[in-house]
Amino acid sequence: MKLYYGEETKKALKNFPFSRNKTRMEFIWAITKIKKAGAVANYKAGNINREVRDAIIKACNEILKGGYESQFPLSSLQGGAGTASHTNVNEVIAGMATESLKNKVKVHPNDHVNASQSTNDVNPSALKISIYDLLKNLNLNLSSLIKSFQKKSQEFKNINKLGRTHLQDAVPTTLGQEFLVYTDNLKRHLIEIKRVEGLCLTLNLGGTAIGNSINANPVYIKEVYKELNIITGAKFTKANNLMAKTSGQTDFLIISQMITALCVDLSKIANDFKFMASGPRGGIGEIILPELQKGSTIMPGKVNPVMPETVNQMYYLVSGNNIAIEKAVAGAQMELGVMLPVIVDLLIESITMTLEVIGQFDKLCVRGLRANKENCKYHLENGMAYATLLVPYLGYDIVGEIVKKSIANNKTLREIVVGEKYLKESEFDKIIGS
Repeated sequence: MKLYYGEETKKALKNFPFSRNKTRMEFIWAITKIKKAGAVANYKAGNINREVRDAIIKACNEILKGGYESQFPLSSLQGGAGTASHTNVNEVIAGMATESLKNKVKVHPNDHVNASQSTNDVNPSALKISIYDLLKNLNLNLSSLIKSFQKKSQEFKNINKLGRTHLQDAVPTTLGQEFLVYTDNLKRHLIEIKRVEGLCLTLNLGGTAIGNSINANPVYIKEVYKELNIITGAKFTKANNLMAKTSGQTDFLIISQMITALCVDLSKIANDFKFMASGPRGGIGEIILPELQKGSTIMPGKVNPVMPETVNQMYYLVSGNNIAIEKAVAGAQMELGVMLPVIVDLLIESITMTLEVIGQFDKLCVRGLRANKENCKYHLENGMAYATLLVPYLGYDIVGEIVKKSIANNKTLREIVVGEKYLKESEFDKIIGS
């Protein structure tokens, strides 16, 4: 394929020859949508003619169809607030537009494609457009996972088991109650996703270099939002203070923190799964995870909790990204958040990774998970969970002595309470709810 980018992209390739990820295509496509909307708005504002407008729109449509990834080769690690990647898009669109006009008119990357725009309002707006689309998919995958947990909470509602605090015997519960907790904890994050979607809908597009709209007239600003919403099907609006959204980028940090908090809850669930599925003989073994692959090249029959472990590692990566995003947001200076490239790369990575791992965790682990009813009953009967239930009838100190006897003699609480005639067996059964 012919390369359409120009000299500035070639300079950037020399300046940033890093093996880091290339600039995310989600971001490139979002910039392209802005350029398409901008062509219409600039035409209505009298900044470009119809011929140039149509050529730019045609080029944008081709890029958005896909297959032009080779035209955008720049590393995501770059200085200049992402000017290099923005210029790359401008040059490619200009080159393709010029070609479509049979070189009769030279479409200029700055004068035409970038008319009324700046890196400093296009790039943050493009990132919000990218994130908005990704959050829709995250919402879908998380909603599916929540439904799977809801189904399991119903399936396991009558399975009594030992509750644990500090990984020590606590009080009786049910496996269904534990899965309902996972369900409700994850539901909170659906609310947070909706909240940050609102942050994504407020753009600084039209603010140009520092947010005071130099070189962008009111007609362009009004029309670019109208056209962008037609292209995206969303309802993007202009920020009340464009300078505020240009100089600071804490919106992206808030989104990153939301993703991190979601991953914390998911990682906690994954840890619970690993603990409850431990064994098969030397551990707890209260749940049985689907067998997805061989667990060892040396130990026959070994099965590892590969999906919960993947969820844990997802959290570690997202957490690290969040710290880097926080530092990048804090690196804003005066009228501009200059560290946008690392925010673009890591935030898109975090959301994409989270929604993908959630999808696999749901399909390959949660849906196929089974309860080991026998082990649940065994740990409940042989643990200390009934001790708290006995306190109102026998008193804290007496029950404490019973617990010590149980441990010392390797007997169940039932055996001590009934055998030493603290209570009749019928009374014991009534207290524990048998």
